[in-house]
Amino acid sequence: MEGPVIEFNIKKRYLDFDLQVEARFKSGITAVFGPSGSGKTTLLNCIAGLVHPEEGTIRLQGLPLFSSTEGVNLPSEKRRVGYLFQDGALFPHLSVQQNIMYGHNLTPTQRRKVDPEHLIQLLNLGHLVERRVVGLSGGEAQRVALARALATSPELLLLDEPLASLDVALRGIILRYLRKVWHEFNIPMVFVSHSISEVMAIASKTLVLSKGRRVDYGLTRQLLAHPNVYSVDEYFGLENILEAEVIGTQSTEGLTQVKIGDAKMVVTGAIQQSRDNGTASISIRAGDIILSPDRPSRLSARNILRGRISEIHSVGETVLVYADVGVDLVATITPAALIDLSLTEGQEVYLVIKANSVMVLDAEE
Repeated sequence: MEGPVIEFNIKKRYLDFDLQVEARFKSGITAVFGPSGSGKTTLLNCIAGLVHPEEGTIRLQGLPLFSSTEGVNLPSEKRRVGYLFQDGALFPHLSVQQNIMYGHNLTPTQRRKVDPEHLIQLLNLGHLVERRVVGLSGGEAQRVALARALATSPELLLLDEPLASLDVALRGIILRYLRKVWHEFNIPMVFVSHSISEVMAIASKTLVLSKGRRVDYGLTRQLLAHPNVYSVDEYFGLENILEAEVIGTQSTEGLTQVKIGDAKMVVTGAIQQSRDNGTASISIRAGDIILSPDRPSRLSARNILRGRISEIHSVGETVLVYADVGVDLVATITPAALIDLSLTEGQEVYLVIKANSVMVLDAEE
């Protein structure tokens, strides 16, 4: 059985806050989720060596980074951990290429596994390498910061709310590049966020923190339906953030046809089919999806997708319904609607989505 990539059991005390948390993360992308002040960034800083716990242990690939009992406390530069900060934290006096090469040049030759030139190509930075980082857009700066962190060939990548400082339309770009990085390099990631939608889009497992304590840890889709994880009011903004294949543009109607999973649908506006292998990131609010057990007819909505209900979770006055259309979509309905429609897990269902309810997140930079 695969062992943990990173495991920790630590205590860190401040005057008005203390973090006491334990978990073991395996390979893949794991989220650390919770409201502001729950201890997410403190945990990442402890793993990175920027903050020192008072007690406990932190192990990476079985080797101690910190141990209060063994007297081990490796400095951050020796931990082989990459860190993508919320604001990128690039060196403003250096060019894009110099920023990327900075950490790579400090990495011992025998430990270099990631080629910076390959990173530049993968993250579409070739046209920016000679530029100074001052004046880059938010999405460009985050891609440069991501490349700089990866160029050190880390065994673990920490991401501290990497989408928080970006415009809404840029989130899809960074999420797609993070997925690319995982598939290309298989570098485990710890993704910190207070956005339930971002966590659902990127992470298979999630550690939930509240007031410095572990609430739960497990499969993302199951944890995020836990009553203690998220207030019901905040499900109002829950989104499905998905990667879609761009099929073509219907120029006469100003619509673009895309494919998610097994389902085809149309969205308003034109998307460049040629960019990034014909894919785009889209967002569909869970509250904008209408469910019907029977196939609707004579509707103004352009998208009627057939799916099958995989899970139903009731959380207070909100019901989360996961429908499989080749990819999972989550819709939010009321408890009364659940009863009236007699929806059950395993049942066939139709999802009605207006074309203008689908937001394309890949803004041009």
